[in-house]
Amino acid sequence: MLFTIFTLGCKVNTYESDAVRELFLTEGWREAQDEQIPDLVVINTCTVTGMAAKKSRQHIRKFRNAFPQALLVVMGCYSQEEGSTVIEECRADIIIGTTHRREIVSFIKEALKQRKPNVVIDNNYRAFEYEEIATLFQPLTSRAFVKIQDGCDNFCSYCIIPYVRGKSRSRKPQEVIKEIASLVNNGYQEIVITGIHTGGYGKDLPNYGFSKLIEDIFHSVPNLYRLRISSIEATEIDDHFLHLLSRQQNIANHLHIPLQSGSESVLARMNRRYHLFEFAETIARIRKVRPDIAITTDVIVGFPGETEEEFKETYEFIKRIEFAELHVFPFSARENTAAFKMANQIEATTKKKRVNELLELSKRLQSKYSEKYYGQVLDVLFEDYSSDTKTYRGHASNYLEVHVPSPTNLEGKCRQIIYQGPWNSTLKSD
Repeated sequence: MLFTIFTLGCKVNTYESDAVRELFLTEGWREAQDEQIPDLVVINTCTVTGMAAKKSRQHIRKFRNAFPQALLVVMGCYSQEEGSTVIEECRADIIIGTTHRREIVSFIKEALKQRKPNVVIDNNYRAFEYEEIATLFQPLTSRAFVKIQDGCDNFCSYCIIPYVRGKSRSRKPQEVIKEIASLVNNGYQEIVITGIHTGGYGKDLPNYGFSKLIEDIFHSVPNLYRLRISSIEATEIDDHFLHLLSRQQNIANHLHIPLQSGSESVLARMNRRYHLFEFAETIARIRKVRPDIAITTDVIVGFPGETEEEFKETYEFIKRIEFAELHVFPFSARENTAAFKMANQIEATTKKKRVNELLELSKRLQSKYSEKYYGQVLDVLFEDYSSDTKTYRGHASNYLEVHVPSPTNLEGKCRQIIYQGPWNSTLKSD
């Protein structure tokens, strides 16, 4: 059977799609290539914003129309929220939410016999258990993602995820370590640990937490070249983690720490549970043990009621922290969240203006950070080759990207380079 998988949304979705792909390949099914017409289409959906939900609907309909004879399976956050509506509106054959993905093969085999729609969704999202579904091979040649956690208990006022992903729940440490060891033995040099609320790992485990997992990974997989953390909240960076950051150079020299707003009043409306002085203190403690670390962040602009003064507070706070890069998002009103019902929704033109201002600031911050490394030797893990530019692309530990030409194949290899910017760097002579 020929199959195709289309993924929307976050890295966790990508990981889960890769795991489903491995289940299919184990069955002897083959992934459709080029112009081949698939017998089976799986769409892994996203619903984090109103726009993401709209894109999920559009892609379900597009694939249904493109392959009318194929068995259409829709899974993920959007289908968890919408349920049987996906069958009625988009003519899907199987609907799976954010659980039961490891059973997808049996659902498909049953559907091929019965040829009737099937909805497999657990509605009691606070009772979800962690679903073990692992990957051994992933598309990239050097970097692999490993999911350690699912769900979230934070209930930020703008976010639907706790309702569709369920409570925060941790994967068993031995399963995380087992998968990482297998991936490293299969040639992956960098592991990115990820989750819906990655730093919340271990809060449902007795006497075990995120920092202890990091320590155990390095103890159990000593040949791991680099460990990268996809995202972590400032409130989850404890003394144990800072100790590891100071001693364990294999932890990537880059942390992504979401800010969302640099205004105390906006943070309160967002239900973000920290104060700006606490955030700034945490950044200072990180830089004390890793002075040259790259710290990137997420920012939402145009949150309901955000005044010009509140936006300026955010702008100035970001300048003071000196992030290495910003990921900027205009607020997207998400139905069934507290923020959706808030008064003083910001008009689109104002949001666009503020997004552009922060993107310009991000460019300046990126340049300032990268220029510190001009002329320095960096270890770069190369990931792929571009036939268009005839260069190999890779990232340093601090996530600076470089493209360098080479007569030898660099994919999956770590090489020292002399950094002169993303396109002017050169390989260091041995």
